[in-house]
Amino acid sequence: MDIDCLPFKNTGYFSALICDYLDQTESLKPFYNRFPKLENFEEQIKEKAQSFPQLHRDVLYDSLQKQYSNVSVSKKTQDHIKQLKEPITFTVITGHQLNLFTGPLYFLYKIVSTINLTKELKKKYPKYNFVPMYWMATEDHDFEEINYFNFKGKKLQWNRKATGPVGHLKTEGLEEVYEAFANEMGSFTNAETLKELFRKAYLEHDTLTKATRFLANELFKETGLVIVDGDDTDLKRLLIPYAKRDIFEQVSFEKVVVSAEKLAKVSNAYNIQVNPRQINYFYLKDGIRERIIVKGDTYAVVDTQISWSKNELKKELDEFPERFSPNVIARPLYQEVILPNLCYIGGGGEIAYWLELKAMFETMNIPFPMLLLRNSVLAISGKQMTKLQKMEVSTQDLFLKQHSFINKKIRNISNIDIDFAPQKKLLEEQFKSMYALAEQTDASFVGAVKAQEIKQKQGLDHLEKRLLKAQKRKLRDHVVRMTEIQNELFPGQSLQERNQNFSELYLELGPEFIPTLFKALKPLQLEFTVLYY
Repeated sequence: MDIDCLPFKNTGYFSALICDYLDQTESLKPFYNRFPKLENFEEQIKEKAQSFPQLHRDVLYDSLQKQYSNVSVSKKTQDHIKQLKEPITFTVITGHQLNLFTGPLYFLYKIVSTINLTKELKKKYPKYNFVPMYWMATEDHDFEEINYFNFKGKKLQWNRKATGPVGHLKTEGLEEVYEAFANEMGSFTNAETLKELFRKAYLEHDTLTKATRFLANELFKETGLVIVDGDDTDLKRLLIPYAKRDIFEQVSFEKVVVSAEKLAKVSNAYNIQVNPRQINYFYLKDGIRERIIVKGDTYAVVDTQISWSKNELKKELDEFPERFSPNVIARPLYQEVILPNLCYIGGGGEIAYWLELKAMFETMNIPFPMLLLRNSVLAISGKQMTKLQKMEVSTQDLFLKQHSFINKKIRNISNIDIDFAPQKKLLEEQFKSMYALAEQTDASFVGAVKAQEIKQKQGLDHLEKRLLKAQKRKLRDHVVRMTEIQNELFPGQSLQERNQNFSELYLELGPEFIPTLFKALKPLQLEFTVLYY
């Protein structure tokens, strides 16, 4: 195994906002608490320790005991759950949807990043305990986002009608997905291991929540990973005071709107990731998860006949907290209310919306966690590396958009020079004297000279493109081989980790795949990892 790294901003796949955050641009500092450096965790620990009550630790411990009641738990995970009762214990967490069979590869990278960070923290701060956690997004209701995974270019999909929280869904019908998956893989050892893992997860557990917990636990239980489900009555009871401020005072809405506006003013290149609603909670009951809205003095659930007065809704919240489901704005707050958490590890889109939330956290008097961009990986096999070396294609070049990738290589290997930059520069020099002449005779001719310059430059551009096109035809075999391997490594012209499922790499590497990731990924290095296997 060999490892290469390159800056995230050199990949072309990360937003201006994320690249500026990683560069610790001064104008972004008001939007986060502490930057994720090892030495900065000391103050984060102190801040969280002072604000996190023992009652919340006790409730968390009891809830996790119930959630793990029918799960085969490793000793390390058991120890971590017990440690959560102790005031010297803190968490690092990542979250993810209940994607079928983990979904895209980055599911694993998120969790490995989280576990590896807790190891680094334990070395730096040995008197504390650090527990890695995975938050299952059981209450999400977008079934279309999670009902499939990709395997060798094919989409294996769970076809059924679904409403309400995906975690409540029964696993009926997944036998067909299992059969399709099994038929695609064959029957050698690594394939049999994957088939058995899928079968036990989805055919022996009756809900998607249970299946996902089993799967994540099987993959990571020896590391001590603790899996938490926020769809829990006792945990949600701790959220009641904050939910009331969101619903009845609209604190979240007001603070996040202002933060988003401020963030947008920092740079035109920043895209606002999420917009808050006046009420950032869904109502969850009898297979529905619909938004709560306010109309005058009445609170109602959209697309239903359910409504309350203000006092009735307060009573409903006090008596049935499990029926109130936080949205993308409120869920991060919920997480930090119930966990002794120091750091959230997420993808670029997640970090972008967390940057809108700091003012809301301050108003709610909850410490804002450190935000760490998860590890990203491009895995390249020995066979693929041999092809790249024969074509003299660098790893850095692979990240170019395909037309730029091809054009750069064609220019490099062509026996003629197809770069007209010198000619364009010479043209500009020639037109300088023409501009001077026009100004001395009749200034109205300046526009005509400018038009002629533009026309001639466009002519050179057109000629350059035609020559490139001709060379591509001439070097067609080389272009085909280049694009084939780029398409293998960047399926759909996107990052490998956003498309491929872990099963493809597991087939090649077997049980060593996840240990290889633990060795390769360094969460605080803040660079894109290229893994050669």
